[in-house]
Amino acid sequence: MDKTKEQLYNRIKRSCGKAIGDFNLIDEGDRVAVAVSGGKDSWTLLKILDDLRKRAPVRFELVAVNFDPGFPGYRTDLIEGYLKHHHFSYRMEKTASNKVIEEKRRPGSSYCAFCARLRRGFLYSVAQQLACNKVALGHHLDDFIETLLLNQFYAGKLAAMSPKMLADNGMQTVIRPLVYVEEALIREYSGLSDFPIISCACPMAGDQEERQQRQRMKRLIHDLSGEIPQIRNSLLSAMGNVHHRHLPGS
Repeated sequence: MDKTKEQLYNRIKRSCGKAIGDFNLIDEGDRVAVAVSGGKDSWTLLKILDDLRKRAPVRFELVAVNFDPGFPGYRTDLIEGYLKHHHFSYRMEKTASNKVIEEKRRPGSSYCAFCARLRRGFLYSVAQQLACNKVALGHHLDDFIETLLLNQFYAGKLAAMSPKMLADNGMQTVIRPLVYVEEALIREYSGLSDFPIISCACPMAGDQEERQQRQRMKRLIHDLSGEIPQIRNSLLSAMGNVHHRHLPGS
C-alpha cells in the first residue's frame, strides 16, 4: 500500500472505529450483513470492517450481500469475482426490482425512493435468512448532512439518518459505521484501490428530481465549507444537540 493510500485508509479506519465505539455499533458475537452495491462507499465499508474484524477485541462475522436489481448492464460478475478473490463470505441475490418498480410505482412518486424501499426489504429478508442480527450500510458523513438539509428545505421536517436504529422489520439493527467519514476521503481512497466500481445501471439515473436536489445540497455544503471548514462536523453535532424548548411545538 503506497503512503498516500495508507494515510487515507488509516484516517477512514480511525473514524470508523470511533463511530463503532461512540454508538456501540458492533457487539460480541454479532453477525453483520454488509450491503455491497459495487459503489465506492460500500466497498470501502466492507474493506474497513473486515480489517477491524481481524483486530477487534470482540468477535464478529461479516457477510457481504449484493442485490442485482435486474437493470441491463449491472455487472454482478465483477462484484462476485472480487468477493471470491478476496475470500469474503458473500451472498449474491437476483431480483426483478426493475419490473416491480414499473408495475407498482404510483404515478408521480419517486423512482429512486421506491427502488430504495425494495432494496431494504430484500436486504432485511436475506439478512434474516443468513442469521445476521446487524445490517451495515455505507452512508457517510455527507449523506447524513445532505439528508438533514433535504428534509428541512423540501419536506419541512427535522430528520436525517441514525448511526444505529432498529430495522423496519423489527428484527435487525441497521448500522452506519462511516458516519464520521467525509465522502471526499472515500472517493480518494477508492480511486487508489482495486475495487471494481459498478454503477446501478438504472435507466433513470441522473434524471430524478431527488438526485438533482441532493446535488444542490452537495454544492451548498461545498461552497459554505470554504468559509466554515468545520461545517460538516458542526451539522452532524447539531443532530444530537437539539434544544426542544427553543423549537415551535415544544
